[in-house]
Amino acid sequence: MSRGRPARWAARWGLLAVVPFELGLVVCLVAGVRVPVPVVVAAEALVGCALAAEAAVFVRLWRRARGRGLGRREAARDAVRAAVPVPVRRLVLHELRVLAGLARWAARRPPHGVGAGDRAVPYAGEQAPVVYVLLFAAAVETVALGLLLARWPVVHLVVLVLDVWGMALLLGLHAACVARPHVVGADGSLRVRYGALVDVRVPARRIVSARVEHRSPGGRTPRFADGVMDLAVGGRTTVTVELDGPVAVVRPLGGRERARVLRFCADDPRAAVEALREAGGRRALPAGRPDGSGG
Repeated sequence: MSRGRPARWAARWGLLAVVPFELGLVVCLVAGVRVPVPVVVAAEALVGCALAAEAAVFVRLWRRARGRGLGRREAARDAVRAAVPVPVRRLVLHELRVLAGLARWAARRPPHGVGAGDRAVPYAGEQAPVVYVLLFAAAVETVALGLLLARWPVVHLVVLVLDVWGMALLLGLHAACVARPHVVGADGSLRVRYGALVDVRVPARRIVSARVEHRSPGGRTPRFADGVMDLAVGGRTTVTVELDGPVAVVRPLGGRERARVLRFCADDPRAAVEALREAGGRRALPAGRPDGSGG
């Protein structure tokens, strides 16, 4: 183990340990709870020490990267990759993309990643009714809990913050799906996405066939098994794309898989398959039987 690794580990986990305590302290102060001054001073000192330790580790890693000949920006990126765990970086990036998707959806901006000549393939329509029902139920629950917890302002505030954050997150996840559809490129390439969680790019030359195929894989999404990725929406997939070999897929928290068959959902699966055939100049497999089911 290198000499810098224990310091990096201590700084990382020290910061993660004090953040929840600091958040709890902030909630108490906002709610008007009297917190003893020594407790506040001790909490701020702990946070300051953790931040200082993390900054020292970052500077050390940045200088080491600069010593290898990297530029300032490249060295900073290398230091962040070394100091911050992959799941944390992925979660932060996901939250930023969710907020960006929510803003794009609210402003009715064009879909993300769809260039001139590309064709967007929406899929969020499958989950929209469920999302709106859940939002309505959450809003009713928030109001009901507000009435029940009116006598306990601190508890009421904590529950209110959690409920509002949960509703914003749910709406943001749906907005990210609306703002980030699948994309059939003008060159016949394919980009399969699920909000800000999954993003798989497939060059046109790798696509062997595509067909409409309705399946209900169950379980969580994305789901991997035997070289197949099931990216279900509303518990089902409607399009199956076969490749000439496996492509790399990055899981939401940074894990890596490989898949040769991609199954995903599209609001109009026949249009998606037709777009792939037209853009890539390829012969797609039959789009399904007359009843709309797969083979």
